Amino acid sequence: MEAAAVPGGAPVRVIVWIVEGTWPACVDAAGIHAPEDAEIVLVHVRPDEVPGVAHGAFFGLLGRGAPERDPGARLEDLGASAGQHLLETAAQRLGRACSLVERHGRVEREVVAAAEGAGLLVAARDGERARLGPHSLGPAGRFVVDHAPCPVLLVWPETTPDLTTLPPHPPAPPPPPPPGPEAGPHAPHHPPKPPPPPPHPPEPRG
Repeated sequence: MEAAAVPGGAPVRVIVWIVEGTWPACVDAAGIHAPEDAEIVLVHVRPDEVPGVAHGAFFGLLGRGAPERDPGARLEDLGASAGQHLLETAAQRLGRACSLVERHGRVEREVVAAAEGAGLLVAARDGERARLGPHSLGPAGRFVVDHAPCPVLLVWPETTPDLTTLPPHPPAPPPPPPPGPEAGPHAPHHPPKPPPPPPHPPEPRG
């Protein structure tokens, strides 16, 4: 699958969703399928949930009198640093010009927003990857695939499971019931009985 062309001859923009543990497969797929003149954007999204919980717990226990001791701020700094390092490592593996974008918020929604106007989004399966099937997509991946505003190239981060992991065939339908005693080409034909006549209305009394 190659990125769709952009009207007017502008370079196509390819978004590569960078996630810990699965990003190498996405980067390699982008290197194969993105046109030579494509604008490749590596996107990592830092979720807000963990720092938000830490912020709330800290202020709930100690109030707002010592913001410098807030662990949520520390977690935000650590997350931003780790995300930037991951993006830089992915860029080195790609080995061609690209942009690095760090976003934060609801991961699946931020990825969809980053893909607006793109010609291709490269994403990895994020669910149960031991077998083929819809469970190979987790909740975030399913949301992105269902809502992405551009074509999606979905890759397996590891070796693709073989066809033996397909679910078994559904059971065969039950056989038809055996024919009755009068069934067959020589069975007597009984025409349907005519409906009974309608009842006569009562005669008026003088």
